Amino acid sequence: MSDPKQNQDHNPDPGDDSQETFISHLVELRDRIIRAGIAVIVVFVALVYWAPDIFRLLARPLMQNLPSGGKMIVTDVTGSFFVPMKVTMLVAFVIALPIVLYQIWAFVAPGLYQHEKRLIAPLIGSSYSLFLCGMAFAYFVVFPTIFRVMAHYNAPLGAEMSTDIDNYLSFVLTMFLAFGVTFEVPIVVVLLVRMGLLTVKKLREIRPYVIVGAFVVSAVVTPPDVFSQLILAVPLIVLYEAGIIAARLLVGKTPPVADGENATS
Repeated sequence: MSDPKQNQDHNPDPGDDSQETFISHLVELRDRIIRAGIAVIVVFVALVYWAPDIFRLLARPLMQNLPSGGKMIVTDVTGSFFVPMKVTMLVAFVIALPIVLYQIWAFVAPGLYQHEKRLIAPLIGSSYSLFLCGMAFAYFVVFPTIFRVMAHYNAPLGAEMSTDIDNYLSFVLTMFLAFGVTFEVPIVVVLLVRMGLLTVKKLREIRPYVIVGAFVVSAVVTPPDVFSQLILAVPLIVLYEAGIIAARLLVGKTPPVADGENATS
């Protein structure tokens, strides 16, 4: 009769391998997060000396459009210190974002199919570029226009136009996020067609609903004047049309992917 202990040694529990694999993935994830965090911190430390200058650069669209006597104020005791630090940290994150995205890519790449790797690599690069374009559009076009319009509305009231730096930071972050996401619309449209969830024909059919949705979103995000809403709604509609064109050109040329293609490490 064989020894049960020997049989146990020759037949290890498969769950042990699964647990070791899970732990190794957690360790790798931790290392990737640490590397991404270090990249952001290194850039932040390199920029922190210029934190006041970075905030002044962010505030320039407002300061250039304030009426005579208008200024920014600080209502929080620590606001003059922490707000520039927050802005610098956000700038550091945007600069280090390619490294952060690479760490995410390096973590998930071993479990992807080869055709998914070919798709995700340009997807990440184009998404990052379009998000930066959205932020640049907000900074150079939207901010000066909105602040000029708001100053015009404020003039007949005879009130001094001032804003708290913390409230200003919240406003510009909302605008950056709104326009950054808006400029991702072509990527979303191409992905929907590429994944077979929608067709180019269907995208054209729902165009009226998209136009109405664009104005609804702009009414929620932007100030309540019509001109400011048009600044967001019109690019959103144009980018949707650009996504349809890109989907027709790119996806139409992409060969169907075989379901049996194996994942590569």
